[in-house]
Amino acid sequence: MPELIEVERYRRLAEGVLGRPIGAVTVDPLAAVPHAVDDVADRLVGRSAVAARRIGKLLLCDLDDGGTLGLRFGMTGRLLLDGVAGLDDLQYGSNREEPRWDRFRLDLLDGGSLVVRDPRRLGRVELDPDEGRLGPDAATVGVDALTRVLAGSTTALKARLLDQGRLAGLGNLLADEVCWRSRLDPARPAGTLDRREVAALARTIRTTVAELDRRGGSHLGDLQAARDGRTACPRCGGAVLRRRIGGRTTISCATEQR
Repeated sequence: MPELIEVERYRRLAEGVLGRPIGAVTVDPLAAVPHAVDDVADRLVGRSAVAARRIGKLLLCDLDDGGTLGLRFGMTGRLLLDGVAGLDDLQYGSNREEPRWDRFRLDLLDGGSLVVRDPRRLGRVELDPDEGRLGPDAATVGVDALTRVLAGSTTALKARLLDQGRLAGLGNLLADEVCWRSRLDPARPAGTLDRREVAALARTIRTTVAELDRRGGSHLGDLQAARDGRTACPRCGGAVLRRRIGGRTTISCATEQR
């Protein structure tokens, strides 16, 4: 599923659309677009993207008129530029090439296209999204910012890390991997971490995101084997716990994560 790492791949792909004027817009009536289709077309046709940015899981294409196109990919969304997908293998989502799953399409005047293909329709297309609703980006979060995210919270640590309004970018796979690498119980109240633990957690978030980006995806963490059915912790051989935390299936080590 697209987490920060996958959306960063999409951002890099979207750089290939910069400076290429938009000729037509197609929106699937079933897609999550909080605007009238005609309004979307009026805003985008004739415009060009001048920058491709990312905050957490939100891809932002800044336009030459000062506006911004925001793309969210939900659990199964993929981005294609000129028929080439930003990811060849999207874990937990279909990689079949089915044009009927195209929810949003920009046809470019040079003959190319930018397409959001989303089987489950859980993504979202938005004009001028409110970027202030997102927390700091997990790829670069520092100790002070993470301290503010966690301070005073009685919410489970994992649920807090998944709250995009607090910390932007982590999904279920990365949150489990980060807690496991930090040897922190994902069910522990977030506000109980001391300064040393917060500093170590911030460092682990950044290094984990960077490492799994190099490996090729959020699903390539060390804990993934346990998620896929192994019963032993890949580090200590202890029992693996499977729980629901914050409404999400959670994998952790019963021995090391406390």
